[in-house]
Amino acid sequence: MDNKARQVPGNTDRSEKRFNLVLALSGAFIVALLAAILVTLFITALPSIKEFGLFFFAGKVWDATTETFGALPFLVGTLFSSFLALIISIPFSLAISIFLGEYFKEGAVSTFLRSAVEVLAGIPSVIYGLWGLFLLMPAVRLMEMKIGVAPHGVGILTSSLILAIMIIPFSASIGREVISLVPGDLKEAAYSLGATRFEVIRNIVIPYARSGIIAGILLALGRAIGETMAVTMLIGNSNFLPTSIFSPANTMASVIANEFAEATGITAASLIYVALVLFFVTMVVNIVGTYVIQKLSIESSKEVS
Repeated sequence: MDNKARQVPGNTDRSEKRFNLVLALSGAFIVALLAAILVTLFITALPSIKEFGLFFFAGKVWDATTETFGALPFLVGTLFSSFLALIISIPFSLAISIFLGEYFKEGAVSTFLRSAVEVLAGIPSVIYGLWGLFLLMPAVRLMEMKIGVAPHGVGILTSSLILAIMIIPFSASIGREVISLVPGDLKEAAYSLGATRFEVIRNIVIPYARSGIIAGILLALGRAIGETMAVTMLIGNSNFLPTSIFSPANTMASVIANEFAEATGITAASLIYVALVLFFVTMVVNIVGTYVIQKLSIESSKEVS
């Protein structure tokens, strides 16, 4: 008779049930944590919600002395700076992804560049903000003087540039991973038909990895929307509706960071209302991003096959 340890069906069933219970509790904890954050923000912001209602999203004035609060300038500043940063970062992140995923997969150059990208992703945002103040802001101010606009130096353009630099490592890292996972058989088949490397990248690699590349871009967008410290240092902290990319402005995160420490009463409730709006904006971006990734993943598999 075999003396090896045997699995007892009863013990296996109990272990399976315990494991499933742990997984279910973990999932329930995440949902409960999300609900707790939402409920806490809603209850704390309730005085402002009752006072301003939906007009809060359309109001252009933020004045604590008259207790008049509208979040439109901060909503516009957040979306304007985030999407501008995303547009600036996409060519660089895609180029880095292709370079590391196709041209230099291994070797000293690849190792050095991957390490550099990881270091850039881990640098605290306050360091980016200080670097922007000492180098980026004077450069933007000089450009503004040359093109004949008010030389603020700080503003949406400056904050978008620093945001673009900050989010490039996130999208580039994910893009490199998904590009390196493209099956070699597909590429070899294209090469055997006489395709050039550029044609293989354009017609095989990019379509196959498109959903992962979009996922990295959306992750970078989420980071840009929620970024606080670097943006606070470079956006100009103006509570007025921005009129151009050179205008000083505020984002939802930066106005909370600037004013919450001294806020009381309806002002504090309005700032938490802004935080609630930021919560919903981030959630909508994530939901839309998940839907887009699923659709692109299905389309990419059909195109490649």
